[in-house]
Amino acid sequence: MRKIHPILVFFLLTMFALSLKADEVNVTGDWEFTVDNPRGEMTSDVKFVQDGEKLVVTMKGPRGNEITGQGTVKGNEIEWSVTRSTPRGEMKVTYKGKVEGDTMTGEVQMGRFGSSEWRAIRKEE
Repeated sequence: MRKIHPILVFFLLTMFALSLKADEVNVTGDWEFTVDNPRGEMTSDVKFVQDGEKLVVTMKGPRGNEITGQGTVKGNEIEWSVTRSTPRGEMKVTYKGKVEGDTMTGEVQMGRFGSSEWRAIRKEE
């Protein structure tokens, strides 16, 4: 029986680790964000800053005000929440989705207002 040389094992493990690292998602940057709702599509700009799995999100509210939130990116899964002020009080809005290259798709939970589909496309720099 042939023995595998320890250097070969180390090399193979290193290559495997590097290939996993290459598949990591990084959403940092500006994105065009569209939400489908009963009144039609609403498109706005969203900025993501990712540090490892941690995510900081800056979105434009319906009246043009900035709303910030936090979330995570794990593999190609993304999730974040923001708190929006409404005439009836504050409402937590949670976005969940999947990242595929320069596009994302998912669902947003809007408290008592139900859920909607969303999509985003990375803006060119």
